[in-house]
Amino acid sequence: MPARNNGSGGLMTMGEAKLALSISEEDLLRANVYRLLAHVLRAGPSRAELDTFACMTGDDTPIGKAVTALARVAAGTTPEDASREFHDLFIGVGRGELVPYGSYYLTGFLNEKPLARLRTDMARLGIARRDEVSEPEDNIAALCEMMAGLIVGDFGNSADLAEQKRFFSAHVGSWAKVFFTDLEGARSSVFYACIGQLGAAFMDVEGQAFEMV
Repeated sequence: MPARNNGSGGLMTMGEAKLALSISEEDLLRANVYRLLAHVLRAGPSRAELDTFACMTGDDTPIGKAVTALARVAAGTTPEDASREFHDLFIGVGRGELVPYGSYYLTGFLNEKPLARLRTDMARLGIARRDEVSEPEDNIAALCEMMAGLIVGDFGNSADLAEQKRFFSAHVGSWAKVFFTDLEGARSSVFYACIGQLGAAFMDVEGQAFEMV
């Protein structure tokens, strides 16, 4: 899926974004949460990334509590632990514990109408799948990358809130909260339980904010 490659595992720093784009600090933070989720849902984190997570601090909001939990668990997680979790959750022997695709969550099958509708919107917005990526575009990691890109303008100008709302409502908000809740409670989840907690809390905040647009 399309994502800015800035040498930091796909996560854009606030300083880099401010140099490139005139968008609000709040939107930069939103984009960074989407990028964090996308990155760890694409592959298990490296040692350096786990160390970065371990240094994060949160507040008393649901997202802040999820960040605090993520920092605590990341401090005791090895890259091998996270990689094994990722394999068990999303790859497995034949199939992982979870199937992280919108079509599957919405219809029970892969490559169904939700994917076709997503591809139509991707074409309209100028979003293209990378040549080296073979998985369907409605993977949760890809959708998080797309939301980040719409916010910061990876596909041209940054999308306004009305366009972000349309994309979120059609392709993310309709199922991602359920996926993240499943991830938090999955049998194989330890580190990824915290990613599930963060993702679920973030989906709640995004959904509530878009209701006011």
